[in-house]
Amino acid sequence: MPTPRWSRVVLKLSGEALAGRAKSGIDPAVVDSIAQQVKEVAELGVQTAIVVGAGNIWRGRAGYTRGMDRATADYMGMLATVINALALQDGLEKHGVDTRVQTAIEMRSIAEPYIRRRAIRHLEKGRVVIFAGGTGNPFFSTDTAAALRAAEIEAGAILMGKQGTDGVYDSDPRTNPNARKYVELEYLDVLNQGLAVMDSTATSLCMDNRIPLVVFDLNVPGNIKRVVLGENIGTFVGGEGNGQSSSAGS
Repeated sequence: MPTPRWSRVVLKLSGEALAGRAKSGIDPAVVDSIAQQVKEVAELGVQTAIVVGAGNIWRGRAGYTRGMDRATADYMGMLATVINALALQDGLEKHGVDTRVQTAIEMRSIAEPYIRRRAIRHLEKGRVVIFAGGTGNPFFSTDTAAALRAAEIEAGAILMGKQGTDGVYDSDPRTNPNARKYVELEYLDVLNQGLAVMDSTATSLCMDNRIPLVVFDLNVPGNIKRVVLGENIGTFVGGEGNGQSSSAGS
């Protein structure tokens, strides 16, 4: 059996990843595909935690840019992440993967409250843990929640699965056919160049705690396993690199 690059990881999924081509809502076929990929990683013995967004249901930014109170809009987004987490839990358990959902905002009738030591214990027992509810505070993104949870549980890396994007580019490849893909970046490159990897708070948290990040295309079946096994796909950010930024074809 091949040796995984990391023994414990946090998989960051956008809400849109669960919607598939519909762009909104939850596509059961997509959830099933993601669950199958996560099962493959768990079978390697890799302790896996997941943080999921909620852009397929509600974006706080969409609310507060139209006059809604910022905190209220963000709390609505946090609640939407719980819906996505329960969908993922259902998909994983249909594949026989023991799963726990922990929420930053207590909802004891449907999920456990987030408790760091309990989360680590679940991971040690081979269970997949899904962290929902963001950080539990408004004004912070689920990217920041992923960075925070990764630091708390001492994860080896954050795996950021993107919807139809195979890495980080210097411009939008959908509108610029000459966009260059980065193979490797440092955290400061992401911050200084304003690259759309994760928000600045999350990037700074990863940099301070030396948590590497891999950005890859979630739509390709098997990619999560390939990343965990150390294949050079997507874009690697920080931590274990050679200190130099590089672009594909440069």
